[in-house]
Amino acid sequence: MADKSTNGIELKVLVDKGSNKVIFIEPNNDFVDVLFSLLTIPMGTIIRLARKHSDPVAIGCMNNLYASVENFDDQEFWMHTCKDMLLHPRNAADSQCNALKLKLDDAEPRRYFLNPYSPQLFAYSCSAGMNREWSLSFRASQDGSVFVKGQTRFTVTDDLQVIPPSSTANSVFTKLRVVDVDAMEELTINIGTVEILNLLMCSLVSKTALTETLLKPKQDLKSSSTIFNQAIHIESHMSGDSMNDEEDKISLNLVVSKSKKMVCYAEAGEDFVNLLFSFLTLPLGFIVKNMKIGSLKGCIRHLYETIQDLDGEYMISDHHKQMLLDPKLVPGFCYKNSLLGIEETSYYYSYSVTLNRDTLTTDRSLFYSEPDKLKLVSSDSVDLSAQGFLKRPAKFVVTDNLVVRPISRILELQVLKDLNVPVTDIEDQIVHVGKKEALHLLLASFLCDSALTNTFVADLREPKQEQ
Repeated sequence: MADKSTNGIELKVLVDKGSNKVIFIEPNNDFVDVLFSLLTIPMGTIIRLARKHSDPVAIGCMNNLYASVENFDDQEFWMHTCKDMLLHPRNAADSQCNALKLKLDDAEPRRYFLNPYSPQLFAYSCSAGMNREWSLSFRASQDGSVFVKGQTRFTVTDDLQVIPPSSTANSVFTKLRVVDVDAMEELTINIGTVEILNLLMCSLVSKTALTETLLKPKQDLKSSSTIFNQAIHIESHMSGDSMNDEEDKISLNLVVSKSKKMVCYAEAGEDFVNLLFSFLTLPLGFIVKNMKIGSLKGCIRHLYETIQDLDGEYMISDHHKQMLLDPKLVPGFCYKNSLLGIEETSYYYSYSVTLNRDTLTTDRSLFYSEPDKLKLVSSDSVDLSAQGFLKRPAKFVVTDNLVVRPISRILELQVLKDLNVPVTDIEDQIVHVGKKEALHLLLASFLCDSALTNTFVADLREPKQEQ
């Protein structure tokens, strides 16, 4: 059952007594802010938090990517900080999330240091010249709400549709099939971070996330975790065209079973593994944004669509809405040859003579005049955006379910043995990974446990059918 302690958020829950299911809840804005913030959390953080769940959920191949990074020797990485960047990725909305009533991520707030003589530069650690520490400013409502305006009473359904108060009671009752008032009861439940983590996990695998979180005595998502193994044909809503220039693509050698029509493993360079590892830095909202409607059996997409449709009058600003719908990376977590098209958030600094106040923020709309756009300076004197995470050159073995290890012929034979594929049944196929393939691979890694086969095998079958 939900946490009954006094430290948490109180929810008014309307329950159908016959089916013991949540019909809807009427939360305060503290809960809606926390709910919306789930879209800003990086996948690496979600994997790390999922391990704390009573029944850890396997999120496609993402767990294998995370474990692969853990098992890599520090010497494989370009910088000593790269491994930590992947295992503990930063949330670009961490200043907002630190102000939430309930905070899932237990990471320490990021610190920012500016050069007092050149405020266009900033760093994440104190060093010579970069020794003026600043906290990040952001716009909140007067009552402390983080994303939505205060005193707004939303209705949240079992499948995480957030209905604004502008909807009429009749339309809400009709939509939720509320008929027999006597068959319902109101409960008051106090929730904490444990329930929010449960809710996040349930939103990925269930259409009844609130019921699973609030009314079930114990989470049992192991049976539901197979829901992720669902991506047979994945399509995505992608912005822009796929790349046609061969030089912009990553070459990849696939070792394919001719009889089973599956990818056994891939022989990949550091550029492809950089792409895979970068999946851990991506906010959940970026993945949901690129996912075809109906491709996920959970209800997290309902939450995303709710924010899309929500009138701007309910949000603190358009900047806050875009932080949820189009979440970005923290500076230093992206690299120039990334194929996914996600941008880094921008930091702005300005000094007001009138107010005698400095402002450091990601919200451009806070300024009346043109602020300085800041550039990140690495303490290692390296341009972070110019490199990936791994040293070059390097070669790796990547299995179909995205276990990544340094290349080894013994390991390759072991993979074939585990798959019961004889050496006489394999063939090499060279494929090229551009933006289209990279996004397809991202979604496959989130939705299923055979990401390489899901992404590339359909393309490999076509020439055989033409012969």
